[in-house]
Amino acid sequence: MSFLSDLQTPLLDKIKSVEDLRQLPESMLRQLADELRDETISAVSQTGGHLGAGLGVVELTVALHYVFNTPDDRLLWDVGHQAYPHKILTGRRDKITSLRQQGGLSGFTKRSESEFDPFGAGHSSTSISAGFGMAVARDLKQLRNHVIAVIGDGAMSAGMAYEALNNAGASETDMIVILNDNDMSIAQPVGALSAYLSELITSRPYHSIRDLVKEVASRFPTEIGEAAKKAKNLAREITGNQSLFSKLGFFHIGPIDGHDLGHLLPILKNLRDRDITGPVLVHVVTEKGKGHPFSGPNIEKYHAVPKFDIITGEQKKLTGNLPSYTSVFADTLTNLALKDKKITAITAAMPSGTGLDKMANSCPDQVFDVGIAEQHAVTFAAGMATEGMKPFCAIYSTFLQRGYDQLIHDVCLQNLPVRFAIDRAGLVGADGATHAGIYDLAYLSCLPNMTIMCPSDEAELVHMTATAAMFDDGPIALRYPRGTGTGVVMPESPQILPIGKAKIVQTGEELAIVSIGTMLSTCKEAAELLAHKGVYCTLVDARFAKPIDTDMLDSLCKTHAALLIVEEGSAGGFAAQVTHYIINAGYLDYNLKIRTAILPDKIIDHAERESQLKGVGLDVFGIMQQAENLISAQSDFSSSANS
Repeated sequence: MSFLSDLQTPLLDKIKSVEDLRQLPESMLRQLADELRDETISAVSQTGGHLGAGLGVVELTVALHYVFNTPDDRLLWDVGHQAYPHKILTGRRDKITSLRQQGGLSGFTKRSESEFDPFGAGHSSTSISAGFGMAVARDLKQLRNHVIAVIGDGAMSAGMAYEALNNAGASETDMIVILNDNDMSIAQPVGALSAYLSELITSRPYHSIRDLVKEVASRFPTEIGEAAKKAKNLAREITGNQSLFSKLGFFHIGPIDGHDLGHLLPILKNLRDRDITGPVLVHVVTEKGKGHPFSGPNIEKYHAVPKFDIITGEQKKLTGNLPSYTSVFADTLTNLALKDKKITAITAAMPSGTGLDKMANSCPDQVFDVGIAEQHAVTFAAGMATEGMKPFCAIYSTFLQRGYDQLIHDVCLQNLPVRFAIDRAGLVGADGATHAGIYDLAYLSCLPNMTIMCPSDEAELVHMTATAAMFDDGPIALRYPRGTGTGVVMPESPQILPIGKAKIVQTGEELAIVSIGTMLSTCKEAAELLAHKGVYCTLVDARFAKPIDTDMLDSLCKTHAALLIVEEGSAGGFAAQVTHYIINAGYLDYNLKIRTAILPDKIIDHAERESQLKGVGLDVFGIMQQAENLISAQSDFSSSANS
């Protein structure tokens, strides 16, 4: 296999559409799969993105589009990490090097991008639910198209997947679920399901089932009813009638080799052509990262990658040695945990993404990976808190949304001291709208008993992590962004911060800029530019989104003519809390002017984070412009009032 820049793909070059694919003889599909794998590697080396998952489903992608009449037959990819080969085969090859770039292809499936993407993805475990909904709608419309939902073994650890399986399995609705078992979600899969699948793969009945499936494949077309019945009964006898999926009402086929087109094609054809109804689950075993010479034991490293050298595999990360916010949090928490055995940490299948793999190396008994199960993670932490432990639930902002009911019902209503380390807060660049952490301040600020901290730099994150560890009065959250810090001097030891107290960074006269979180550095630059124009601003680092520092706000409102509140978050968050207080305190009755610089009420598509911020007016010049407009409005009002 060649990974040179002058990659040769003669067969793939002929595939302009899935119709071209279906004209190929089966004997040529192996070559096509090899070329498609090379093309995927080449594209991701130029753009960065999710690599391993797509490489693992190349053969499956080819087989599904070859056998089924997509897009009329609905093909759903759970999460969407594995969809790059799918995009290449469905008319988007000429744009594949625009993946995750501004104006280019999404890194996930997206309905507005192609008719071959019937359902948008980004978060896990949605494909079976959505597919079942499509299948029911199809039946109501009296149509006969197929619905195929592909889901990984890691995504199967989420409760939503089982809710869907239970619902679909109790019906007679015809749909196909492809369980893509690569024995790896992002980290090593956790829980009883993973053990069950691993046991099934390595058991002696594996080969018997594979042979059985071949027999079923040969007999389905002519003896559908009896063959299906006998095959189903025999399969259950072989497995000891222990198939979880069979018990849920699915006709369970497999496991089969997901890289063997000789296995995949006849089975998929028979499923396509069958007359019997009811849900079917095909258990497919694949290798994540297959065909990439640099994956191997480092496969987790190649789950999501920056641009990399296609020859050496060297990943082209940003230069500089500034620490990431994730690593600062992880290092601080690890040091605290070594001294305090009550401190625990919980991750939902993201130990490396949240930095908790570091803590796991030093304090293995204090770190818990619950798999892709954010709802469970939150309530699991709540249970720990009732017993006097100090749990840190480390979850990306966008994924914490999935545990919102538990956050309200199991944590806040009981006022339990669960610590939420909310990583990837704010805009996230190339991962786009599905992964943007822009709603947490809004959905957390409205909850009673919740305390919310937002560090302005990596040093503040150290202090806030320690503050959270010592806070036992209720739930507390600290939210911090993706990427590196600002380069400030790191403290020798953490400080415990006074709850709800802001910090004045500099003093000015007419205008006060109140910043929350890492927008502070941008506000500093804007304030410097304003000073060159003779406008001297007071600059405040709010530190706490809740409780807000009302004493500070009282002082600002009494000594300044205008306030600008800056927040990298949606409406309803910190700025809303501040303006609500100012209005009810009556400060607007005395000609005080207030504006909010927040994210607009719209979906912000993928692009470089700097470009995203500029587009919504939260870059340096955007904030400066809003400050100048506010000052101008104040001057105009004063002139009008005096005339």
